[in-house]
Amino acid sequence: MKLSTLTKVLSVLVLNILMVACASSLKLSTPTVQIAGGKTVHLPSPSSYNYDLTASQLIEATWVEDDTVKSSQLPVQLQVTGDKLVLAAFSSWGTRILSVTYQGDSISTNVMPGLSGALPPPEQVLFNLMITIWPRSAWEESLSNVRWKMNENDDGRAIFDENGRKVINIQYKSHPKLDGDIVFHHLVNDYTIVIKTLQHQKTSKL
Repeated sequence: MKLSTLTKVLSVLVLNILMVACASSLKLSTPTVQIAGGKTVHLPSPSSYNYDLTASQLIEATWVEDDTVKSSQLPVQLQVTGDKLVLAAFSSWGTRILSVTYQGDSISTNVMPGLSGALPPPEQVLFNLMITIWPRSAWEESLSNVRWKMNENDDGRAIFDENGRKVINIQYKSHPKLDGDIVFHHLVNDYTIVIKTLQHQKTSKL
């Protein structure tokens, strides 16, 4: 996600300029997403999470604009059931502004009319969440295909590009991961996302 795009997203949320939608725009795509450096990776399958999951989360983004630190929040709902994933994001008034459904080998998205140019691609929102909580093993093949790699320890994860440069740093404040804040820092675009899981229910698929 480029910083300019992130700024547009958060400005929309802060100003609460959302209107009641008459209809939503729908797009079908393959489960791929662009990451820093112009690389495109294939998202892991929903089933590779190895659990059924329902979670209510609050995403707080912080960035610097004109030498001023700014921030805003975005409530989201995440559900993973079998081979299907559904993610929905809401305005501060409770209006759904975007949603994404990932099942099989396709992603369908709905974005509130008039916001498609202001909001980031829903696949990018999905990537930010999946790179933080999906198992490292689920990401190995996708990252390896673009010569990127993920290192992981008890405190978090670090994502490196093909030149060995750290691109993303992720910190877990608790274990299990969803029991505490998750801090996602994009080192190239210089923004930070804190994922707060307000409540969740997780059931093993085994």
